[in-house]
Amino acid sequence: MSRIYLDHNATAPLRGHARDAMIAAMDAVGNPSSVHAEGRVAKAIVERARAEIAEAAGAASADVVFVSGATEAAALALEGRGLDGAAVEHDAVAAWVSDALPVDAKGRVTVADPARSVLQLANSETGVIQELPQGLACSDITQGFGRLPFAFDWSGLDMAILSAHKFGGPKGVGALILRRGTDLAARIRGGGQEMGRRAGTENVIGIAGMAAAARAAQRDLEDGVWDRVKTLRDMMEEAVESAAPDLIFAGRGTARLPNTSCFAAPGWKGETQVMAMDLAGMAISAGSACSSGKVRASRVLTAMGYDSDVAQSAIRVSLGVETTEDQVLRFADAWGSAYRKMRARAA
Repeated sequence: MSRIYLDHNATAPLRGHARDAMIAAMDAVGNPSSVHAEGRVAKAIVERARAEIAEAAGAASADVVFVSGATEAAALALEGRGLDGAAVEHDAVAAWVSDALPVDAKGRVTVADPARSVLQLANSETGVIQELPQGLACSDITQGFGRLPFAFDWSGLDMAILSAHKFGGPKGVGALILRRGTDLAARIRGGGQEMGRRAGTENVIGIAGMAAAARAAQRDLEDGVWDRVKTLRDMMEEAVESAAPDLIFAGRGTARLPNTSCFAAPGWKGETQVMAMDLAGMAISAGSACSSGKVRASRVLTAMGYDSDVAQSAIRVSLGVETTEDQVLRFADAWGSAYRKMRARAA
């Protein structure tokens, strides 16, 4: 029986549209900085992709800076600024900000000074959606892009962080979106690519794939695909809760991403659950993929006020646009069976 992939917040499968665009871009042999015909072909791919990503994100083409992913985008945006953040931010952002902003029990963050603060659009572990105040210095929109309505121009943001592989593009490419006039010092210096904001030959193939994925993601959003996914997520939650009434669902009762469920079975370590499901042919996670291999309580759940037992017993199940009802029910059945075995051993 084929494996079931329920870890889309770690990385979404490459979309067919993105694969096709990348294959086509492989035939562009020129360097986009070269002035000859071959170079102009490569440059055209990059600039067309820049315009398409800008349109999908509700920004202007000149505001999009291509980078290697959200981690580099965060470093480019945040290094040296001394901004405030919250403990629920992704590690890529948390590395550059304080954790001064308060978090409530639902995972919602209060921002007192938007111009000096960073706030994610949606949390990768719990799916909790934040209300972004006008004038916010920066937001990591990585998990929300393509799943939530968003337009940079009306968001009031100065900067937004984006990564292609979260919405079906290739790994290793992303973007920083800037409001015109925002001060930005290049961290990678050299040839002056990306209008002097990020040196290095552009990843033409990856950029082409990112743009194709962004277009497809926006079509999914407009077509209401995520409403169906939310129905499946809720169905899965009801099924696992019927098997384990003591489950704790983080962020339940507040606005969440339609595909994301984070729940804890106190006394059953999250990494143990991940391994049990992997053996059953199902991919889930115990938190952010960037924290994999680190056996520790979820920093996000701890910030929400959960004790270490709950924070270490949480798993994340994240669905995608191709997830089926059969898959979520098979997961719930497998998880429930493993839960009952765990309880029997503990008795």
